[in-house]
Amino acid sequence: MPDYLLDTNILLRVVQPHAPTHKLAVAAVTHILEKGDNVLLTSQNLIEFWAVATRPIEVNGFGWSLSLAESEVKQWQQQFPLLDEHPHIFNAWLQLVKQYQVKGKQVHDARLVAVMQSYGLSHLLTFNGADFERYPMITIVHPSQIVS
Repeated sequence: MPDYLLDTNILLRVVQPHAPTHKLAVAAVTHILEKGDNVLLTSQNLIEFWAVATRPIEVNGFGWSLSLAESEVKQWQQQFPLLDEHPHIFNAWLQLVKQYQVKGKQVHDARLVAVMQSYGLSHLLTFNGADFERYPMITIVHPSQIVS
């Protein structure tokens, strides 16, 4: 039974009922849980979620209030285990960004991979598989691969 780390884009789609990929995100997470596999989060997911949720709509955010964002983050924390932050995650991240020449915003994706490596996780559920293709040590899973 694999454990799945969620990419933040999954969380964002789950809370957007009008998003085209909302139902697929919900169905994929539900299917994983019904199979008895684990769905895991890292603090980075919740930080990135907060950033998008509270950012104004005009700049590609949700425009949520701080209290609404806090409420949703608390729900995520209650629903899924939150992986502890270990000091060695930084060293794993640094090695990844150097080895794979990672620049700009993609350093955040590299950090998710570093967390996965630190915890021995192999599966990442994401809508943005192309962002992770450079990392041969993980299995990229698109929600459509879970839900048939």
